[in-house]
Amino acid sequence: MTTGKTLKRKDFNHSRKAMFLEISDAKYLGDYKISLIFNTGESKIVDLSEELNGKVFEPLKDKSYFQSFMIKYNTVEWSNGADFAPEFLLELGKKQEESINKICA
Repeated sequence: MTTGKTLKRKDFNHSRKAMFLEISDAKYLGDYKISLIFNTGESKIVDLSEELNGKVFEPLKDKSYFQSFMIKYNTVEWSNGADFAPEFLLELGKKQEESINKICA
């Protein structure tokens, strides 16, 4: 027998937004930079030039191929199957933003 609060669908709807990070919009900016908007309302610019390591990311070094990403399964993905987790992209964006702010301060 279990006791406690019974959760209703409306309780899950609110928590789901906080639990599953998704990219809702992405725009190519140039070089290896992408502007991202997350379902949390946060927006970040990520520079992926240092993250293109490994066989699956090799084709992305071609800038014309790099800019051909799409939003698929809640993140940016390329036609060869390469992708980055939205959580990684958000953290990378925060770290890069902090680095820029330190340099400019």
